Amino acid sequence: AVVVAGSDAVLLTSRLSVQSHPWLADHVVAGSVVVPGTALVELAVQAADLAGCDRVEELTLQAPLVLPQDGAVMVQISVDASEHEDGQRAVRIYSRAEGAGVDQPWMLHATGVLTAGRAVADWDLRVWPPVGAESVSLEGLYERLAGAGLVYGPAFRGLRGVWKQGEDLFVEAALPEHVADEASGFGLHPALLDTVLHALGLRGESGEGALLPFLWSGVSLSAVGASAVRVRLTPRGTGEIGLRVADATGDPVAEVSSLVLRPVSLAELTAAGSTTTDSLFRLDLLPAPVSEPGDLGVWAVLGESGEWCGAGVPVTGYGDLAGLVAAVDGGAVVPDMVVLPVCDAGADAEVS
Repeated sequence: AVVVAGSDAVLLTSRLSVQSHPWLADHVVAGSVVVPGTALVELAVQAADLAGCDRVEELTLQAPLVLPQDGAVMVQISVDASEHEDGQRAVRIYSRAEGAGVDQPWMLHATGVLTAGRAVADWDLRVWPPVGAESVSLEGLYERLAGAGLVYGPAFRGLRGVWKQGEDLFVEAALPEHVADEASGFGLHPALLDTVLHALGLRGESGEGALLPFLWSGVSLSAVGASAVRVRLTPRGTGEIGLRVADATGDPVAEVSSLVLRPVSLAELTAAGSTTTDSLFRLDLLPAPVSEPGDLGVWAVLGESGEWCGAGVPVTGYGDLAGLVAAVDGGAVVPDMVVLPVCDAGADAEVS
């Protein structure tokens, strides 16, 4: 992390690869290793902490961050200088292939806002599972997710149990032993938080494709380094949930006011995973519909009108504006359009 000279803006840099972070190789989307959206949230949380903020007010994910099988990507997180009384700062997350030339553009993956003033958590999940909650079977979950283009390895298969009470889901998850040792280096390990979201696949709400995080709002941490969690997922509307994350004893770890998810088809995932510089969006040129010309009315041309003949428009020529006025006064039809041809007489010509 470097504080930019002359301001309190902060620039953070990092390097990601499947060799330096092997657990990332267990997150495969449409055949490509994609950094989970929860990892971008973790980067934003770390940036907030280093910039003197304690809450990710908003983070919009704009494009997937794809890792190559060999090599690495360089990551930059920029935090703008504070220009608001409440300490609000803009944050952006970029990446570029390691070794790329200076003229190679950086890919923007997420934009958001960091703030200060995190509220103290006034809840817990010590009663577990909640009284009256019904157990939900996990059978076939990962097979269905794989069919939607999301293939998870051991690091992302830590679901231990899911219960339902009303519309809420209560999820228990833990990191496998070979990843749990790294938990202390994170606010909330991305593989653990991503695993929790897999429980949404049990609801069967999206027949359009896989549900992927799009917009995170109100993300704050109360504790760090958890390797096992209890989570309450509460629907906020269509495709939107709130999260309360506690540790294995039920004490608060993190809270997400709102997470908006969007369905993404396998075709979109394949297109997104085909290159490290493509977003989920693409440019498509479509032919505009051709319509028959309507009634253009009667046109009057001042000066020479010969070149207007045969254009499909009824044209009447007049020597000048005075001639047109005289003709109208004499009973001629008032034209719908009056055209004054202006020739190119050079840069020094005077126009009156």
